[in-house]
Amino acid sequence: MDYQRLITIDPAKRGGKPCIRGLRMTVADVLDYLASGMSQEDILRDFPDLTAEDIRACLAFAADRERRLLSIPAA
Repeated sequence: MDYQRLITIDPAKRGGKPCIRGLRMTVADVLDYLASGMSQEDILRDFPDLTAEDIRACLAFAADRERRLLSIPAA
């Protein structure tokens, strides 16, 4: 998924954290909701400005960031 058109970083919003479409909802917010057990449907119901594609973009962004993490070899 090409999350780059949906995930934005603006130093003037939420301290420069990655946000969804310039909204004040951060990728971390969505990931926290999912990790706490909220379903996609719960999130979309509670935050009507979000779409299912936004949630998938958050997951794709997190997966891409994870792939880019520096690995530290075992000693």
